[in-house]
Amino acid sequence: MQCDYFDAGACRSCAFMGEPHADQLTRKDRAARALVAEVRPGAGVAWEAPFAPPEAGFRNKAKMVAGGTVEAPTLGILDGDGHGVDLHGVDLRGCGLHEPAIVAALPVLASFVTTARLVPYDVPTRRGELKHVLVTCSPDGELMVRWVLRSTEALSRLRKHLPALAAALAEAGAPLRVASVNLQPEHKAVLEGPEEVVLTEDETLPMRLSGSAAGAVTLHLRPQAFFQTSTVVAQALYATAAAWVRDAAPASVVDLYCGVGGFALHLAAVAPGTRVHGVEISAEAVAAARRSAAEAGLPATFTAGDATAWAADGTPDLVVVNPPRRGLGADLCASIEDAAPPLVLYSSCHATTLARDLGDLPSYDPVRAQVLDMFPQTAHHETLVLLRRREP
Repeated sequence: MQCDYFDAGACRSCAFMGEPHADQLTRKDRAARALVAEVRPGAGVAWEAPFAPPEAGFRNKAKMVAGGTVEAPTLGILDGDGHGVDLHGVDLRGCGLHEPAIVAALPVLASFVTTARLVPYDVPTRRGELKHVLVTCSPDGELMVRWVLRSTEALSRLRKHLPALAAALAEAGAPLRVASVNLQPEHKAVLEGPEEVVLTEDETLPMRLSGSAAGAVTLHLRPQAFFQTSTVVAQALYATAAAWVRDAAPASVVDLYCGVGGFALHLAAVAPGTRVHGVEISAEAVAAARRSAAEAGLPATFTAGDATAWAADGTPDLVVVNPPRRGLGADLCASIEDAAPPLVLYSSCHATTLARDLGDLPSYDPVRAQVLDMFPQTAHHETLVLLRRREP
């Protein structure tokens, strides 16, 4: 992939930029295999060929820092001396990693900053309103647009100009489905705050996924809910999980860190009659998962709770875990060991913590695994591993 921003030194976020994608994927696959082999030598893992998505145009979300001025806003990153002074905005609205609908939308959204008089937040002086513009694209090309603001000062202007924005985005080929304001009044390095104000009639972005043994499954994405960065890789991840689990035919599944229900709903769809229950700390995500299950007529249930504090009520046949980069941790691994499910399906975004957790799951051996390149041009990737409890 060729990137003018990288070549000009304006953005160095993609550490592997310029390296052939096939070489990137080989490096990631070897690293994941080595980490698993180190903690389970001789386990005889059946590694599938790594999944390689397109190396460009794959990101379904843009997390753009607002900079510049009202009249000349930038959407991208902040660049400076690293000490909070002399920061300036670097405009990356043409980033080739984003899906085409996002690339088409970002110039329209930059113009809207001027139209709605959204003053970009200036980090050194702590003045201004607009901190970030967050854009998510569905498989159907519809958008969810979120403005992260310091206060409600601009809410009336956003509402006033929203119809014109929707018309402009539709003309650009990037129709608006959901728009919201996220309030983040504090001066700290976090992407968003806890309060969300939805400005549109629709409150969820439908993510219609296909290509799985489970058939088409639609997930509803609310503004603060997590979804995988690449829709193509998410579909492959759920398809692989569904195929592996269909072969095992579990009667009961617990999905920890279930998010909006990606794994849970695909597994419920591929194995009718299987009892599937998801646990997720985000109430917003749980509400979305319940809606998706109801619309699809799937018997999956969901609870808002801390996955790290999970304790088994009986022994499920399969536990699915999809933790953040920090991994499961010793306590949750101990809970899984105590529950003793025959199978564990682990989706990891950080192979180092996956290997650490395997060390804390001594009763389980990896039997199937695959690397999926969720983030081409970087060292990050997803590793899916099926673990089977060792016979006593």
